[in-house]
Amino acid sequence: MKKVIFILTMTVFIAGTMLTGCKSSNKNVENALDNVEDAKDNMVEANHELNQALKNSIQQFKNESKAKIIANDKSIAELKAKITNEKKKNKAIYEKKLAELEQKNKDLNNKLDEFKEEGKDNWEIFKTEFSNDMDELGKALKNFTIENVN
Repeated sequence: MKKVIFILTMTVFIAGTMLTGCKSSNKNVENALDNVEDAKDNMVEANHELNQALKNSIQQFKNESKAKIIANDKSIAELKAKITNEKKKNKAIYEKKLAELEQKNKDLNNKLDEFKEEGKDNWEIFKTEFSNDMDELGKALKNFTIENVN
């Protein structure tokens, strides 16, 4: 009889342990799935914030660049006004150089308008190249002197 009670007790104990272990496993799986869902939501939100920050950065750069382009247009107009009293030979040279600078300014404006937001890497490359081109144009306008044209 002791053997029967002992066997029954052990059987109940083993069955209870197995049932309790299975429930715990199911809870762990559910918790893991919840964690995965939360991680996905956090990742989506982080990507959205990153994209928004990139769009804001692009828009700010475009606004600053547009202001520089407008300033370049003013500088070109001022230089055109200065060369109106020059001799014909010099005036032709100045007008040609100013036309080239004006075209570069227009090209930069078009390049800025045509840029499509295609990711951070493309943006960084575009921004670097555009900034270099803009700086070169700015230097050319500053160095444009009527007295030193050859």
